[in-house]
Amino acid sequence: EDRPVPEPGPNEVLLRMHSVGICGSDVHYWQHGRIGDFVVKDPMVLGHEASGTVIKVGSGVTHLKPGDRVAIEPGVPREVDEFCKTGRYNLSPTIFFCATPPDDGNLCRYYKHSASYCYKLPDNVTFEEGALIEPLSVGIHACKRAGVTLGSKVFISGSGPIGLVNVIIAKMMGAAAVVITDLSASRLQKAKEVGADFTIQVKNETPQEVASKVEDVLGCMPEITVECTGVQACIQAGIYATRSGGTLVLVGLGSEMVTVPILNAAVREVDIRGIFRYCNTWPVAIALLASKRINIKPLVTHRFPLEKALEAFETTKRGEGVKVMLKCDPTDQSP
Repeated sequence: EDRPVPEPGPNEVLLRMHSVGICGSDVHYWQHGRIGDFVVKDPMVLGHEASGTVIKVGSGVTHLKPGDRVAIEPGVPREVDEFCKTGRYNLSPTIFFCATPPDDGNLCRYYKHSASYCYKLPDNVTFEEGALIEPLSVGIHACKRAGVTLGSKVFISGSGPIGLVNVIIAKMMGAAAVVITDLSASRLQKAKEVGADFTIQVKNETPQEVASKVEDVLGCMPEITVECTGVQACIQAGIYATRSGGTLVLVGLGSEMVTVPILNAAVREVDIRGIFRYCNTWPVAIALLASKRINIKPLVTHRFPLEKALEAFETTKRGEGVKVMLKCDPTDQSP
């Protein structure tokens, strides 16, 4: 609260923040102080799923003006390197990214950001939907990397927020059938609500048994598996489940080293692909939301004012609901 209001640079905008979602990575930094090689060494502002209102623009900004409602893409390349030139700026090693050490996030009242990575929201897209574009982008990027297309049979492992957005996007991209697994019955019920065709509650089955159940409900092995947990057994099940010649996309992040049946994947030509965040997804997501082709509103299950941020983080840590949203603008009275 005592942080000074920042002044935007020539190509930046100053925003009064509105809605900020809490991500599992935010909780992980809060609890453990690191994710892989990214270590918190100094106090850091969390938050990277966000939307807000422009209140001031830099001298070089022409596409935005005060009063514009925007969604914020949290990753901004610092230089035009080889990855930017090929359109894969998410892989740029020097990229700025909200709430990734040492870069501050945007869970605050006022925040400045590169204007090029702020996207104007149509009148029929809410602030909350604007904030949800960040997790939605993970689903768009993952399904593109997986090659989801008309008639695809898709297996999604994990029914947390990222698993759910992958259900939504896979169906939007033409998947004929989507099956999703999770330990939690309530999360699987939410997956049904957002479009999953089949759900499987995993208890203590082996990876091979999970793969067999996936094949049973689909009537065939899926061409595409999207793994959203990072758990070793789930990655193993993903390999066993995927049809020969198919694709497994690793979205969830777990241990640095995992044991997997790599020979099984190799001899069956199962392609294993990773994803790192996303790129070029905000315009796509905004178009989908504005046209009402997708509905992501059911993902938000809890809302808190910024003053109750600790309570909001505790709620996320306990795994309650799906997406916890913080409201940063005390003057806004919208529901």
